[in-house]
Amino acid sequence: MVGGRSDAAAMIPFIDSTAAQWVRPNLPDYAAACRSFSWESVLAELDGLPGGGLNIAHEAVDRHARGRFRDRVAIRCLGAMGDRRELSFAELAVESNRFANVLRALGVGRGERVFSLSRRVPELYIAALGTLKNTSVFCPLFPAFGPGPIVERLVRGNGRVLVTSSALYREKVAGVIDQLPELRALLLTDAPDHWDGKVLSLPRLMAEASGVFRIPPTDPEDMALLHFTSGTTGPPKAAVHVHQAVLLHYATGRDVLDLHSNDVFWCTADPGWVTGTSYGIIAPLLHGVTMVVDEADFDAERWYRVLAEQRVSVWYTAPTAIRRLMRLGGDPRERHDLDALRLILSVGEPLNPEAVRWGERTFGVPIRDNWWQTETGGIMIANFPACEIRPGSMGLPLPGIEAAIVRVGENGVEEIEEPGIEGELALRANWPSMFRAYLHDDERYRKCFSRGWYLSGDRAKRDAEGYYWFVGRGDDIIKTAGHMVGPFEVESVLMEHPAVAEAGVIGKPDPLIGQVVKAFVSLKEGCLPTEELRRSILGFARKRLGSAVAPKEIAFSEGLPRTRSGKIMRRLLRARELGLAEGDLSTLED
Repeated sequence: MVGGRSDAAAMIPFIDSTAAQWVRPNLPDYAAACRSFSWESVLAELDGLPGGGLNIAHEAVDRHARGRFRDRVAIRCLGAMGDRRELSFAELAVESNRFANVLRALGVGRGERVFSLSRRVPELYIAALGTLKNTSVFCPLFPAFGPGPIVERLVRGNGRVLVTSSALYREKVAGVIDQLPELRALLLTDAPDHWDGKVLSLPRLMAEASGVFRIPPTDPEDMALLHFTSGTTGPPKAAVHVHQAVLLHYATGRDVLDLHSNDVFWCTADPGWVTGTSYGIIAPLLHGVTMVVDEADFDAERWYRVLAEQRVSVWYTAPTAIRRLMRLGGDPRERHDLDALRLILSVGEPLNPEAVRWGERTFGVPIRDNWWQTETGGIMIANFPACEIRPGSMGLPLPGIEAAIVRVGENGVEEIEEPGIEGELALRANWPSMFRAYLHDDERYRKCFSRGWYLSGDRAKRDAEGYYWFVGRGDDIIKTAGHMVGPFEVESVLMEHPAVAEAGVIGKPDPLIGQVVKAFVSLKEGCLPTEELRRSILGFARKRLGSAVAPKEIAFSEGLPRTRSGKIMRRLLRARELGLAEGDLSTLED
């Protein structure tokens, strides 16, 4: 039975979800859900616009504002300096109406792009939802971007409006404003008065705008969101998502995040990344739950306080944050009441098995990995609450999603039926949140598909019971002495060494065996980078992985280069090791 245990998998370690605080899952029987699933049934759980059509903001806000959740807190924003602001669903409906009217007064209409460059403050969320109500397109940018990446994305996305703060405008935009001829208005979230005819006070415009707005007819295929994602080569890609994506956001909020109406939900991702929009704005609001937003940057003790004081029950975070918490050690439950926490999920890069087990030891709740991409718009493969966890596995495909391991060759795509064989992870095209284009790059978009399959570029394998296991990006695979080595497998084992906090693995060219496996390792606090420790880690890995797969070289590093969404930048490790051009660094964490 899928999701259960069989003799063939007897040697695979499981974590049983019954150890967690028990709430009956929304999806209690995975196999039955797959048999009966239809996207039509998901659509039936939503309202739809009066008169027909589908709009994300109507489903996320307005239908609740007119119903039993109208007075429930929709967003609880925790300011970096200790202030706090709450918006009920009714208040959020009015404020997003005002923003939609602001756009309309500026002449911004259907399909035109509204960018944000903002910290996690209430105005960001109001702007996102008001943009969608106006049938314009919301395009979030990460506030730590520099002027270059900001200009590149605004130009490529044909930005008409930019919502930002006075400080971010002065620091990052004012000096490049002449490079943005299509930009009609800059709306400053904290300026009491207009600066000039183009740089305007958003509070003043909001005060003058009506709180009543009728959402125009919205076709499910109307563009709604534009997310930028960096490739290994070429400029950032602008992935187009449509209002129909709301079906996937709703289904995954129900079945993967397992949201119940009394939950308090916290997604730590910034809306500048797709996770922070799909699951830091849309999915929790669709389910009428209270979502916590924290403006401040990562701080372990602050995060533990947020979890405890806000009584967070469902927490969606990233492997980087988890590893930082692991590095600190200790038992947070000795200092904080975390009894409300019943579900922890992680996304951004594969979650190492040790991190899954650490979650159960530390919180009494295992951490559930899931897999998706900017292009998929939402979660595709997940460890569901009602299914046992296989640490290191991405989990099982969402009901309604057809996944496969394939070979791609001259004759197209060939499915690999045999379990345990590595290939490219592919998805049958045309799920609701599938990206509809790379803006202004049709050829790049066409290359992502073959014979009805979306080709993810990720290497993976599937076991006998249907669980998927990440191997690595296609361009990260290491070929050494005839062996294909996935860096994630090596990194996972290295992280199980008691001194290792984080690891990144690359292939280093070798004239004899093609490539040798080289690991870059950062150590836990108190551990010194001695030659003795290097030998200890090498021996540990060789014992666990065998000589063909284990790293031959280890370099100690105080920190590894990561994107701001948490992914280790192996291509940057490779470039620095080989003296190559470093390429696009716009997503590099400071």
